[in-house]
Amino acid sequence: MSALLESWPAIWLTLKLATITVVILLLIGLPFAWWLAHYKGKLKPFFEALVALPLVLPPTVLGFYLLTAFSPNSYLGSLWITITGEQFIFSFNGILFGSIIYSLPFVIQPLLTAFSQLGTHVKLTISTLGISPIRGFLFIILPIIRPSIISAATLGFAHTLGEFGLILMIGGNIPGKTQVVSIALFNQVESLQYEQAHALSMFLLVISLVSLTLLYKFNRQARLFSAQQRHGALL
Repeated sequence: MSALLESWPAIWLTLKLATITVVILLLIGLPFAWWLAHYKGKLKPFFEALVALPLVLPPTVLGFYLLTAFSPNSYLGSLWITITGEQFIFSFNGILFGSIIYSLPFVIQPLLTAFSQLGTHVKLTISTLGISPIRGFLFIILPIIRPSIISAATLGFAHTLGEFGLILMIGGNIPGKTQVVSIALFNQVESLQYEQAHALSMFLLVISLVSLTLLYKFNRQARLFSAQQRHGALL
C-alpha cells in the first residue's frame, strides 16, 4: 500500500488522462461513427483506414509526426501556444491530444459496428413518430446501443492506461505533469525498486482485468441485441 501511495501522483495523472481521453472521444466519436456508418461515398474506405491507422502505426512514429506538426515554429504549434498558453511538448494537454488520436480506433470501431448493425425499422420508427433526427439519436438510438458505448469507453480507457512510447515522446518524464504509471514503472525497474514496480504492475493488472471483464460482458449484450435485431427484421 505504501508503494502505491508513493506513486499516487502518477496513478492520479494516468486515471485523469484516461478519463478525459474517453470523454472527449465519446463526444467526438458518437456523431462521427454515426455519420461514417451511413456514408456511402467513394472515400469511405479511406476514412475507415484513417480511423484504424493508429492500430498499425508505431506510437513513436505517431509521436514524431505530432511533435513535428506542433513544433513552436509551425503554424499549428503557434496556434496551440495561443490557445493553451504553453508548448505542445512536455505538457499535459500535449499528451492528452496524442492519447485521443492513439486511442481513437478503440472507441470508434465498436460504435461504428453498433450503428452499422442497427435495423432499418429503428430509423423508420423515428421518422414515423415524427421525432426530430437529433432527439431520435439522443433518446432512442443511443440507449439502444448502450452496451456498445460502454464497451467503447472501457476499451478506450484500458488502452490509454497502458500508453508508453507516445507519452514518453511527447511529454517526457516530468513527475506530476506528464509521468504516467507506465513511465513510472519503467523508472522503478531501471532503479531496481522492485517493490514499487510490483505494486504498480499489480495496479495495472487489476484495472486491465476488470476493464476486459466489463468489455466482454457488454460485448455479449451487444451481440444478443444484434441477434434480436436480425430476428425482428426476419419477422
